[in-house]
Amino acid sequence: MFEGYEVIRNAPMRDYTTLRLGGPADYLAFPRSGEEVAGLFREAGERGLPVTVIGHGSNLLVLDGGIRGLVIRIGRGMSALRREENRITAQAGAMLSAVAGAAAEAGLSGLEFAAGIPGTCGGGVTMNAGAYDGEMSRVVREVSGIDREGRRIRLGREELDFGYRHSGIPARGLTVTEATFELETGNREAIRDRMAELNRRRAEKQPLDQPSAGSTFKRPEGYFAAALIDQCGLRGRAVGGAQVSEKHAGFLINRGGTSRDFLELMNLVAGIVRERTGVTLEPEIRVMGEESV
Repeated sequence: MFEGYEVIRNAPMRDYTTLRLGGPADYLAFPRSGEEVAGLFREAGERGLPVTVIGHGSNLLVLDGGIRGLVIRIGRGMSALRREENRITAQAGAMLSAVAGAAAEAGLSGLEFAAGIPGTCGGGVTMNAGAYDGEMSRVVREVSGIDREGRRIRLGREELDFGYRHSGIPARGLTVTEATFELETGNREAIRDRMAELNRRRAEKQPLDQPSAGSTFKRPEGYFAAALIDQCGLRGRAVGGAQVSEKHAGFLINRGGTSRDFLELMNLVAGIVRERTGVTLEPEIRVMGEESV
């Protein structure tokens, strides 16, 4: 099965997510091109297997029972970059930090905010990732991808239906294979200085030394999730080995727990915040897979 592709059977997903949690995937594939992505979709379809697509795993909670069917991990094998004037085109597996670094080297401004986001280009565009008043929607020009039937599709910015931590890409059943960013010419040193400053601020405020999936909840309109969680006295609150970070209440961290611990803590935090403030916290991370039996 899946001959000619790099595929692992019963792959422990804790090894492929930044939370270091998750049960096994039946099959985990590492494509090296858009053609391979299309081929994997076609073969999985012929075999009646569900398909899940992930990137670096920096925004995922995989449940303890794992993921059935085929997981396609778009990463290092699809990470090439190319530049043409003020545009950089990146394969979906390129890390956002690498794309931002390439832009800085070329003296192109607009991706400084992405330098410290620990995700891939494809995942970042799909969820309209952002930080420090920047987001993907402002710099993406077009996206190429593969649909569930293995067909190639190209969409311009106006077709991507960007919103806060949202795009129309999932609803179209599209897997991003490449994205083009349109940037502005700037001063190389000033761009690098800005990136260094933002990374310094991240290191000061965020628990980068602990397994996490980044900000656990979206920012509610008119509020900040971390401030609400703090207001409710939940900093440091734990369920099993999952804990609200002492350093930044918007981050839930894994201190040797299980996915169930983490999910229960997410639900506990959201429930207390809703009860005490009337504000509903929505998850920013993707929860996937099955509970263990």
